[in-house]
Amino acid sequence: MKNLVNILIGLFLILSTTLTAQNLEFADLLQNINSRQNTSLNGKWDIIVDPLENGYYNHRLLPKDNGYFKNAKMTSPSDLIEYNFDISFQLDVPGDWNTQMDKLYYYEGTVWYKKDFTYHANSDKLAFLYFEAVNYEAIVYLNGERIGSHVGGYTPFQFEVTNKLKEGDNFVVVKVDNKRKKENVPTVNQDWWNYGGITRSVHLITTPKSYIKDYSIQLPKGNTTTIDGWVQVENSKDGDAVTINIPELKKSVNSILKNGIAKFSVKAKPVLWSPYSPKLYEVIIKTPTDKLTDHIGFRTVATDGSKILLNNKPIFLKGISIHEEAPFKTGRVTSKEECKILLKWAKELGCNFIRLAHYPHSETMVREAEKMGFMIWSEIPVYWTVQFDNKDTYANAQNQLTEMISRDKNRAAILLWSMANETPEGEARLSFIADLAKQARKLDNTRLITAALDTQGKGNDGNLIEDPLGTIVDVIGINNYCGWYAGAPETCPDIKWASKYNKPMIMSEVGGGALYGLHGNKNERWTEEYQADVYKKNIEMMRNIKFLAGLSPWILMDFRSSRRPLRRIQDDFNRKGLISEQGMKKQAFYILKDYYNNENN
Repeated sequence: MKNLVNILIGLFLILSTTLTAQNLEFADLLQNINSRQNTSLNGKWDIIVDPLENGYYNHRLLPKDNGYFKNAKMTSPSDLIEYNFDISFQLDVPGDWNTQMDKLYYYEGTVWYKKDFTYHANSDKLAFLYFEAVNYEAIVYLNGERIGSHVGGYTPFQFEVTNKLKEGDNFVVVKVDNKRKKENVPTVNQDWWNYGGITRSVHLITTPKSYIKDYSIQLPKGNTTTIDGWVQVENSKDGDAVTINIPELKKSVNSILKNGIAKFSVKAKPVLWSPYSPKLYEVIIKTPTDKLTDHIGFRTVATDGSKILLNNKPIFLKGISIHEEAPFKTGRVTSKEECKILLKWAKELGCNFIRLAHYPHSETMVREAEKMGFMIWSEIPVYWTVQFDNKDTYANAQNQLTEMISRDKNRAAILLWSMANETPEGEARLSFIADLAKQARKLDNTRLITAALDTQGKGNDGNLIEDPLGTIVDVIGINNYCGWYAGAPETCPDIKWASKYNKPMIMSEVGGGALYGLHGNKNERWTEEYQADVYKKNIEMMRNIKFLAGLSPWILMDFRSSRRPLRRIQDDFNRKGLISEQGMKKQAFYILKDYYNNENN
């Protein structure tokens, strides 16, 4: 009996180790899709709105094997097929349905999307359907056959479809469901619009049969004279060579594949990426069958007591928070041009840092920010009261974290991986976020871990940072709205801040709301003058926080939120933006700009 117990314990340990190893792998994603042979599936997609989800099947009227995903056609008058994509409404992809169709403005539920496309087979190629993001749950069908699903509204996913494509005409159908659920990440309550749809681009990507799947190329932690990393090649042979070439540095290294991985290390002295010099190097990766080109920056980031060090030098993060909300037209950001507008506003404000709230933004946003020299805080939507004691909720959060890091691990601009925002204290929450931080560090030990904590209700006489989550993170984020949710603006400068932790603090949210063009005196809420005074008084407060390493006030631009119904003021917008949704700058914009231009340079 004792031997049997020992055997069972041994098997459990082996199984646990295996599962842990699998969980620590990067996501099954192609890296650097813009360097691939790529056919865009963007444009008009046919859609059917299906609040009752009859597209699965409708009892006797729609057999289970003939749902909307079959894209069936009537062949005789006796057929009863009560849907037809060919005469249905259409929506643009990428895009959200809320701002494209008036009747879908508040809609949460299922919409079926269908796209026809042509494919010409090549026996030497593999084919992948790649979705940059679908909010929130996607079930994907190709030519009437289910090929997979994905949960999470802000990270990419893909399916290898080589043997499921037909020569010539094909169609893909996606069941998109953005219903909020309490077990989801984020949960049912969120202060941004729950935009439904295929909100980012869709691609048909082809690769050689043996292809470069993934890679990590960067400076090791604390080392500015060595570039190292690894390249993963799918369907490879042990002994094949991988070449990593950085022409401008005159560095080229060959590495040999073993079990699909080629590791390398090379001495080099690159110009280090920074906001002052956002240097990117062309990096060429070649195998006997494949070749990719990327543009990668090299830098180090660390902490020293209450300071953040970039390339071993202290730097103050002059930031702003940004939602992925399109300027002028509102709705989800869908183009490079919209990303650039938001980033140019942040640059005009004097920022060197952006907080991408409250979820991973598009790869385009990250790459454009990197080119412009912005340091980045990238976050997963573990927001407010997710179900911290639910194992499936944790698995969802971990998957979103893994997909975020997998996609962006080669982007020098990202300094901070954020695990959460304003989560209530408790043992389950602490364990949940600690496990996420552990996962992040095992995937990437070169960046800093943070989370935005909430100190509302601590009182105005003093704020002591003592949340036990401070023991887990490298940098403490604090959301504090003195003068808006707590106290009057004139009380803010007198608040005394202290911390139990000798760690850097970023004031990750601070500010107040105003309707652009509404004027009055500084004591009238919702006026530009009130918002400007909130900023003046909070800047005075922050000048006295000795351990402050940066800030990212809330927020660059007004954004839609169904929590904000106040007529003639909010009208479904969170009005804490420094810029209106139509691009008009409020008085507080210039208050913060003056602070950034004259202090902490």
